[in-house]
Amino acid sequence: MGKNLIQQKRGKGSSVYRAPSFRYYADARYKPIKQGELMTMQIKDLIHSSGHSAPLAELISDNDKWVVIAVEGLKVGDTLTVGYSDEVKNGNILPLKNIPEGTIISNIELKPGDGGKLVRASGTFARVVMKSGDYVTVQLPSKKKKVFNGNCLATIGTVAGFGRTQKPFLKAGRKYYHMKAKNKLYPRVHATSMNAVDHPFGGSSSAHKGRPTIAPRNAPPGKKAGKIRPRRTGRRKR
Repeated sequence: MGKNLIQQKRGKGSSVYRAPSFRYYADARYKPIKQGELMTMQIKDLIHSSGHSAPLAELISDNDKWVVIAVEGLKVGDTLTVGYSDEVKNGNILPLKNIPEGTIISNIELKPGDGGKLVRASGTFARVVMKSGDYVTVQLPSKKKKVFNGNCLATIGTVAGFGRTQKPFLKAGRKYYHMKAKNKLYPRVHATSMNAVDHPFGGSSSAHKGRPTIAPRNAPPGKKAGKIRPRRTGRRKR
């Protein structure tokens, strides 16, 4: 009798594979701001959160508190501006339409008010390339260019934590606990090394190559491994 694949077990939403979000410090999103609003905030603390690869910055004002992704060069006690301003200073949060071309930015909103979706990993940054009316073109870390609404918020500067990926883990134990902090499955086992009941590519002395890798048309999510509805397979007939 067959078993569910690991992907299918994770997608089921059982407690075994649920992210330990109760340990995360905060969601680290921008709060919605009104058109023309401008706030002055101070950095109260820089915080480590196991749910984020970069440190978080806790910002406070007279009547509000924000938690956002920290950028390089910030320190406790610095004063920042949030909202519709023309001051291009490291750590300031302002709309894309107010940011000059060529400026390095991070933590960009896809749509105005969504809190920030792109360029949030440690050491990453994007660059404002061009403005055209109400829209702004930004070059992402992948070198792909994307057009945004000019009212989308972004932070000036590079996300803190650059060099995190350059430090080697050195042994599997450290990698295991690093992945466990976010409840990620580790180590990843090759499908051909599994048993037949665990994966479509398993069995046949655990390493048999040559199993057809064409997923059935009506396969459930998670079982679509290999070629998914290919246009053509095998040698081309003349």
